[in-house]
Amino acid sequence: MPMKKPGLQRSREQRLLFGVCGGIAEWLGWNVTVVRLLYVGISLASAAFPGILVYLVLAILMPLREPDALDAAHRELEHLERGHRRAAG
Repeated sequence: MPMKKPGLQRSREQRLLFGVCGGIAEWLGWNVTVVRLLYVGISLASAAFPGILVYLVLAILMPLREPDALDAAHRELEHLERGHRRAAG
């Protein structure tokens, strides 16, 4: 049974402001830098204001991606590594 691709969601990992471009990049399977550059380029070509407005609307309408088991494991590993560094240093 094929895995269902999740809908468009804001990213928890690839975020500078609200995770909109990161979420679009994850959804498309693209590099987040490419999506950001395209978004800025298109926004500037349209006098910037519509791009800012669209970004804010997407930030409100796009749900934040729910953490999954992999996210929880990653956070736990970071926590353990920080503790190990404190004990070693």
